[in-house]
Amino acid sequence: MQGFRRRASLLVPTVILAAALVGCSSAEPAVEEPEPTWHSDYEAPPPVSIAPLTGVAVEGSGAGGPSLAAKIDNHPAARPQIGLAQTDIVFEELVEGGLTRYVAVWQSHLPPVIGPVRSIRPMDPDIISPLGGMVAYSGGQERFVAMMKQAPVYNAIHGQSDTASTFYRASDRRAPHNVLVKAPELVAQHAELPPPAQYFAFAADAASSTAAKEGTPTAGIALVFGSLGAPSWTWDAAASVWTRSMTGGAPDTDETGAPLTAKNVVVVRVPVTVSQDIPKTESIGSGEAWVSSGGATVHATWHKGSATEPIRLIDDHGVTVRLAPGNTWVELVPTAGSATFTAP
Repeated sequence: MQGFRRRASLLVPTVILAAALVGCSSAEPAVEEPEPTWHSDYEAPPPVSIAPLTGVAVEGSGAGGPSLAAKIDNHPAARPQIGLAQTDIVFEELVEGGLTRYVAVWQSHLPPVIGPVRSIRPMDPDIISPLGGMVAYSGGQERFVAMMKQAPVYNAIHGQSDTASTFYRASDRRAPHNVLVKAPELVAQHAELPPPAQYFAFAADAASSTAAKEGTPTAGIALVFGSLGAPSWTWDAAASVWTRSMTGGAPDTDETGAPLTAKNVVVVRVPVTVSQDIPKTESIGSGEAWVSSGGATVHATWHKGSATEPIRLIDDHGVTVRLAPGNTWVELVPTAGSATFTAP
């Protein structure tokens, strides 16, 4: 009996432990607390792209539509021109009689109407080819029109069937200075054309442009193209733009009476050849240049290797010149002419 009691006493703790384990296995599982939800009020900014001809940041991920270049009249009877204040780039060139004309280029903004447009000249294919897109003009000598048609741009010519709905003659202007173009309608007809490649190098802002950082302060720019072509520019510090004056010093204005202005004035000295009394600006090659931005001017060298290449601007240290974001006037001043820069 004593042996049995000893064995029984040994079993008691085991039985109690088993009962305790059974009791633990029947306990309710712990309830997990839900993680707190978190909401952000951050809104992603709209995508931004850089306008290829002005260097200005614009909303949207695309570079916009094709460029529209036009041969704009600068005869006294053609003034004030329409749409020049909205241009991205204007190239001023010498034509017959000592006058100048413009190759005006729009891409960032398209005014409802541009003009008056005039005939094409032999230098225009070299100027317009790097831009692609289209060119609008009133016609011209057959040899020059043939040259323009060989360039990689769409030729929109007054009097042709494809421009019947976009070109017209204004009744309040005298021919031949009255051919106007409905710019948005013309571009919409050729919306499949790609946007232009970036033309100039641009700084982030005017203060960071090469001329503003490293150039000589400049109050005015006086140019001589020929006997009847002597425009000038004056720095307007309050508006941070160059303001243009016509030959003789009168303010150059658009159709609304507002002065024509530019963020950048690029003076390119070019040789001019003459064939059958028609001057041709030779823009393929290299030569001396000045770039004026932010109220100052820096000396540079220009280079253009072929008709389809843009004009490249290199400073005296061999570094690419960066322009201020905004519109640019390129003054293709003949080497026989002159460019004078005055200090403040």
